[in-house]
Amino acid sequence: LSCGQEVKRLLLSVMLLAASEAESGQVHYSVPEEAKHGTFVGRIAQDLGLELEELVPRFFRVASKGRGDLLEVNLQNGILFVNARIDREELCGRSAECSIHLEVIVDRPLQVFHVEVEVKDINDNPPMFPATQKKLFISETRALDSHFSLEGAYDADIGANALLTYKLSPNEYFSLEVPTNEEQVKPLELVLKKSLDREVASKLLLVLKATDGGKPELTGTTELHITVLDANDNAPVFDKAVHRVKLLENSRNGTLVIRLNASDLDEGSNSHILYSFATDVSSNTEASFHIDSDSGEIKVNGKIDFEETKLWKLQIEAVDKGNPPMFGHCTILIEVLDINDNAPELLVTSLSLSVPEDAPLGTVIALISVTDRDAGGNGQVTCSLTPHVPFKLVSTFKNYYSLVLDSALDRESVANYALVVTARDGGSPSLSATASVSVEVADVNDNAPTFAQAEYTVFVKENNPPGCHIFTVSARDADAQENALVSYSLVERRVGERALSSYVSVHAESGKVYALQPLDHEELELLQFQVSARDAGVPPLGSNVTLQVFVLDENDNAPALLPLPGAGGAGGAVSELVWRSVGAGHVVAKVRAVDADSGYNAWLSYELQPAAGGARSPFRVALYTGEISTTRSLDEADSPRQRLLVLVRDHGEPALTATATVLLSLVESGQAPKASSRVLAGAAGAETALVDVNVYLIIAICAVSSLLVLTLLLYVALRCSAPPSEGACGPGKPTLVCSSAVGSWSYSQQRRQRVCSGEGPPKTDLMAFSPCVPPGSSSGDSGEQRDIFGNDVSTVILEHILCLLMLNPPVRKARIAHGKWKIWAKLTSSSFQLCSKFILPIYFLILIDVLH
Repeated sequence: LSCGQEVKRLLLSVMLLAASEAESGQVHYSVPEEAKHGTFVGRIAQDLGLELEELVPRFFRVASKGRGDLLEVNLQNGILFVNARIDREELCGRSAECSIHLEVIVDRPLQVFHVEVEVKDINDNPPMFPATQKKLFISETRALDSHFSLEGAYDADIGANALLTYKLSPNEYFSLEVPTNEEQVKPLELVLKKSLDREVASKLLLVLKATDGGKPELTGTTELHITVLDANDNAPVFDKAVHRVKLLENSRNGTLVIRLNASDLDEGSNSHILYSFATDVSSNTEASFHIDSDSGEIKVNGKIDFEETKLWKLQIEAVDKGNPPMFGHCTILIEVLDINDNAPELLVTSLSLSVPEDAPLGTVIALISVTDRDAGGNGQVTCSLTPHVPFKLVSTFKNYYSLVLDSALDRESVANYALVVTARDGGSPSLSATASVSVEVADVNDNAPTFAQAEYTVFVKENNPPGCHIFTVSARDADAQENALVSYSLVERRVGERALSSYVSVHAESGKVYALQPLDHEELELLQFQVSARDAGVPPLGSNVTLQVFVLDENDNAPALLPLPGAGGAGGAVSELVWRSVGAGHVVAKVRAVDADSGYNAWLSYELQPAAGGARSPFRVALYTGEISTTRSLDEADSPRQRLLVLVRDHGEPALTATATVLLSLVESGQAPKASSRVLAGAAGAETALVDVNVYLIIAICAVSSLLVLTLLLYVALRCSAPPSEGACGPGKPTLVCSSAVGSWSYSQQRRQRVCSGEGPPKTDLMAFSPCVPPGSSSGDSGEQRDIFGNDVSTVILEHILCLLMLNPPVRKARIAHGKWKIWAKLTSSSFQLCSKFILPIYFLILIDVLH
């Protein structure tokens, strides 16, 4: 009944203690040892501020280092209860305090609570003597008040339950002397109150009873068998009853602990003393220490470990060789001094973790606990972390740490951290232990796909087959997995009247760009559009790149002849009247043609076809101007009607041609040709065109003159401000490009201008074209400078410049619509020669020099 009341009293103290400490940083409970399975300990979920519904979702769990599963938590009601037998003596031995430390861990977010459950002692261990019997040999000559040492009882309980009282069975010879609390190191002693008489009582039997202070009381007994000896009446006496010695742990075998000294007042063999451990000494004492029976030296004989035993208590006997022998006793207290022989121990809750790279600062990564079995400064442990990492250690409770995020993470810079936690104690020399923690940085979509260039230039020949591959775009995303999965698409826009997607398409995965239909250079010279790259992250990120697709010209358009107003003829032929009196070199007609292509494909040359029968014609045609002129003076032998076939050929591969028919009528100089009304109307139209052309000519000359003045001013300013410099940025060596007799673009002389950029080698980025005129070629008739075909060079240059302008589609269309090219050229020939000979050459020379 009293035991049940004690349990109730302890349970009440548990509840009061839990209520008083619910608001502290650590929850305390207490439970009596030997409590039954299921005994209530405390409402741990309520005391920790956790809701019952969140225990399972948050993975509520309890960990107890080295304590097994003594305590358990019911996740349904949040109650901590006893799960297995708790023996306080087994857990903590003789320690005054005994508690079970629990770590309560919940996730989402990660939290750690520390709970201490104090194990209360109950009186479940009776006092125990080292032996049930003890034999004493006492001489009858021992004086009154002689003391005889006895080994006291041992109670495994603590506190009042271990507070022992002794009682000796009634007798007339001996009394029991019990040391006070301050003299606990002294043994129990029998005190002789009446002189012994061996002849009256040679043997005595006494019972020594030990009673503890528990409720109910428990007792233990031992029997004292006393033999009364005769004669030798002086026992050995030690110089001290209690010896205190300090000894370093891990001392080597043979290390001297103490040398005992006892004396005997007898003489002879009765005074010869032998030393030994008491008969009831424990086996651990005999295994750890050795005593020399003659010298009384006690030496180390085994392992001395501070962590196992901090204080040794040795009972020593000194016996003489008298008959009967007499005994003396003393106690040796050996205090073991700690040395730093235990390295710290690290325990990491999680060894491999994944943390998103956008995790906020202070995020808990792992939990670390550290212990050291040494004491004092040797057991004081400090923890450190690998330097230069975005993490830090935060002390949470005693030797418990949290590994938290200290600075921002970037997976693209470092994807994995191999951290080393080092625990070092305060000993000398200090000992340390390490633990590795691997932290993997999880990717988030924080990088948009990027292209190697912001803009790409693509060249595609026209008339390409539908669906042909013209280019491949590629974007790189620094993220990982789906965040780096890039898809491509067109940025839709209108191209003229049509959608961009009707011209090109892009493959979503490979980035290949396809032309969906044949491209026409004459319709679309440049197609500029954007391709978007977007990743598969949430939210998705993207970027654009610009593609400039230049459609290269193919020779797919034959030359087209231009009709000349006022020129008669049937079937599209050109008819002209020629006086027989004209001299050699006189221009009698001109063939005009255009080509819808551009560049070489639109560069036309004219060739006179041989006459039928191989007869030599008195006419020739200029190679590039199409002017038909006489090669000699006409005579009567020449046929009055000349039919000329002019072949117009472009310079494409393969070349395309067209044929013009020119009908020439030779008339005498005195003969007035009949003019039809149609011809007169053409002449009137020509005069009107002349007035319009002159107005345009005046405007053009004024514009060119103004441009010349501005160029001269710019030239002078640059010459005055730019310091003279030579070197790698000078003009390259001119290269003539004249590959055939008829002149493969024979009027272009390539000049490469090297542009200085300030860094690296100069680049040949700029090209200028100037006329390619063979030196020393001139006409013999007029004295003007002419090319190898007899054409006036200045006129050819001007016409080529105008021809290049006319090759542009807008100018070409306007030229075809106007239809008065022949009148304009004839009426302004002298003005164009003046402009081409003086103004334009000066302008081009200055422009080239400025570019240098």
